[in-house]
Amino acid sequence: MTNLRTKLAMLSEKMQWEVVQYALFRWENAVLLAGTILLMAFVPHPFPWWPVWGWAVLGLAGIVAIFLSSLTSAAANARLLLKTFQEQFDPRGIHHPELRQRMASALEYQRRIETQVRQRSGRLLWDRPEDVAEQVKEWIRYIYQLAVRLDAYRQDALLEMQRNSVPQEIGQLVAQRQKETNPLFQQELDQVLASKRKQLDTLQALETRMKQAEFQMEQSLAALATVDSQIQLIDAQSVESGRSERLMEDIREQVNRLNDLVSSLNEVYQAESGIT
Repeated sequence: MTNLRTKLAMLSEKMQWEVVQYALFRWENAVLLAGTILLMAFVPHPFPWWPVWGWAVLGLAGIVAIFLSSLTSAAANARLLLKTFQEQFDPRGIHHPELRQRMASALEYQRRIETQVRQRSGRLLWDRPEDVAEQVKEWIRYIYQLAVRLDAYRQDALLEMQRNSVPQEIGQLVAQRQKETNPLFQQELDQVLASKRKQLDTLQALETRMKQAEFQMEQSLAALATVDSQIQLIDAQSVESGRSERLMEDIREQVNRLNDLVSSLNEVYQAESGIT
């Protein structure tokens, strides 16, 4: 029981509830409960000495046994938490087909990587499966944020219209400014031009960031595929721990790079929202 409390303490409150909920509402428990009720109703005394509460005690004992075995099964809990995590990043919420496919591929790589690491725990990289799993989860979170940003950008008709119209508006304002002789109107035109140029700069900065995000998504998928292959090679060749440490460092580098890019995208989007 002490070991059980230790394992649960390592999980967040949300994860703890997911594990407990799964253990409590397993289909086996439902079958046991239904069977117990039927036996109590139709076969209350299978033996002369059988107490009226006999089936209830047996059913409760079975449910408790299944509940505790579920809580203490590291493999089952890992699969459950991975499934719960991936449900938060459902690719079906992404409209663009290419981005949706990339997100689905990223989730599949995560499943493969985490499954391999947990199955081979106790060797080199595998003695810290939770560390690897958490790093890859952060990686997936950032990839999903990039996908959502790119999807919104590609679906934004107003931004597309501004990208086409603002340069033309600036050209028209410049031509009008050159013809204007009234100092007051010249000053007003200068203010409008400054505002339009600032808007264009922000739109161009956003477009640059989005191109960078597209490239980074492709690079991240390639890196996930590489990590998946390297994990298999490390196990197959029993490589020294130094290589596994380098692999962990590569994962952390990818996560940090995506974190920086997502932060810069958020900054540009905030700036863009102030001019639309």
